[in-house]
Amino acid sequence: MNRNRLLLIGILALGVGALVSYMVYTTLRRTVATVKQANTQVVVAAIDLQVGARLEDKDLREVRLPGADLPQGYYQNKADVLGRGVVVPIAKGEFILPSKLAAENAGAGLPSLIPPGMRAVSVRVNEVVAVAGFVIPGTRVDVLLTGNPRGTDEPLTTTVLENVEVLAAGQKLQRSSQGEPQSVPVITLLVSPEDAQKLTMASNEGRIQLALRNPLDTSEENLAVLRDSSLYRVAGPVRDPQPTRSRVRRVAAAPKAAPAPSMYVVEMIKGDKRDVSKF
Repeated sequence: MNRNRLLLIGILALGVGALVSYMVYTTLRRTVATVKQANTQVVVAAIDLQVGARLEDKDLREVRLPGADLPQGYYQNKADVLGRGVVVPIAKGEFILPSKLAAENAGAGLPSLIPPGMRAVSVRVNEVVAVAGFVIPGTRVDVLLTGNPRGTDEPLTTTVLENVEVLAAGQKLQRSSQGEPQSVPVITLLVSPEDAQKLTMASNEGRIQLALRNPLDTSEENLAVLRDSSLYRVAGPVRDPQPTRSRVRRVAAAPKAAPAPSMYVVEMIKGDKRDVSKF
């Protein structure tokens, strides 16, 4: 009997030992795997980086993170991104990714923000043209032109360009964090080479006006040219009043009364009697 109890206790002890050993082994294996994954070196921003900045060694930091949590296209060494320009704001601790940098050898500053095949054109503005200073980097605008085409003295207004991106306001390549307006004398727009010609000619032909639009509204209206005369409602040419004509009403003449018949009076005297007869 004692021998059976000892055997049962021994089997239970072996089972518990095997279970504990398995749990310890599994935990150690997960820890080792995590340590191995955390050995992946990546490059992150050491400080807040603004648009147009050129990456230097002091702007970057190399850290080790688990490989399973890393985004696609990350860099492992600082040397891979030194000298590249920043095209979108990068906060401290964010990954340095190709989508946030200008192309290699594109430099920094405004030129690095211009995609291949596009052009940056600056136009002179004031507070009215720049929509009270709310035309800032990243916003989108329409360009309107008002002038007098050759052969006509009537002012016309037309929409020259639609849905144009604003690259810079003055020398600032990004909007303020509070989104407050910026009063600047020059606005730089991102346009195609053909639109660059239109914008340059419009600036010389008449007065331009920027119309701020919702960035989610990308539709094109294709508006017709607006004429000066279309702003006024004219009923038609004024006519001279017609002369007043007197209307004569013909009234039928009353029939004339028939003339009274002639009367004859005869007086007859007989003695002391007088007799008057009328006929």
